[in-house]
Amino acid sequence: MEIEDEAWTKSAEDAEALVWRAAQAVLDAHEDIDGQGIVILLTDDDSVQALNRDFRHKDYATNVLSFPSPPNPEGQIGDIALAYGVCAREAAEQGKPLAHHLQHLVAHGVLHLLGYDHESDDEAEAMEALEREILAGLDVPDPYASDEEGR
Repeated sequence: MEIEDEAWTKSAEDAEALVWRAAQAVLDAHEDIDGQGIVILLTDDDSVQALNRDFRHKDYATNVLSFPSPPNPEGQIGDIALAYGVCAREAAEQGKPLAHHLQHLVAHGVLHLLGYDHESDDEAEAMEALEREILAGLDVPDPYASDEEGR
């Protein structure tokens, strides 16, 4: 775990513990996973924008990026980067604590490392159901509740 942007610890002083609890909850829900190595970077919008531009050819900051690792003897499953500004804005816009949004996005990112996606409606429903289940175990309210109410 690396915290490059101190805004994370100023806004959520237990950010590191929140991140690891969320990541571990996803891994615990997938007992068949061999290896649990994950690098998580809490950084700023500019850094995530550069990663998104360089690796995905999309020149904008996004909330979370996941980079799965190929099979390796160290058991590394991948890297995740989260942008403070984007995450803080989203949490404020959605009326939820940054801590809850952080745990949701970490869980979301780890699920991507494990091969989950949300390109189709069926994939999105399956991934969101897992996120809800995992987050409920962390006492984080359903992150999609307000989205569904607006549909």
